[in-house]
Amino acid sequence: MKRLLATFALTASLAGAARAGDDASALLQARYPDLAGQPQAMATLKGKPTVVNFWARWCGPCRKEIPELNALAARHSGKLNVIGVAVEELGESARDFAIAYEIAYPLVFAGVGDGLALMRALGNDLAGLPFTLILDADGRIVGRKTGAMSGDEMAAAVAPLL
Repeated sequence: MKRLLATFALTASLAGAARAGDDASALLQARYPDLAGQPQAMATLKGKPTVVNFWARWCGPCRKEIPELNALAARHSGKLNVIGVAVEELGESARDFAIAYEIAYPLVFAGVGDGLALMRALGNDLAGLPFTLILDADGRIVGRKTGAMSGDEMAAAVAPLL
């Protein structure tokens, strides 16, 4: 019963965090390099529900979310996009980090300045990390959270969209 109430509370809080008419156009119009340095158009995220996780290597709570994001991406492969947006520059240390932490979902690198500006444009006024957006298949923001999310919270947030 406690778990059911917690899931309901989380779903309500994520839904309440989205404002009427929220869209992710600031994100969906962007292009950022992936781990290979190839530019990726964020517009390709439309068409499936999407979890967008803003993170940085130095962020302890961000590191704790990685296994949960890996599991979410694997569990809903083909039905859900999961993408990490690094608020730092692409470099060898970023590649090494992705390998060491066995990040299995796609990563792009927004850089510090663009990453912070993008988070603010998407409703994270303090630009805190981690920052997670839940998008519906049309690219509208249906949930957002600043701070770490557990695997159960992630599952509850995407369940209505699958």
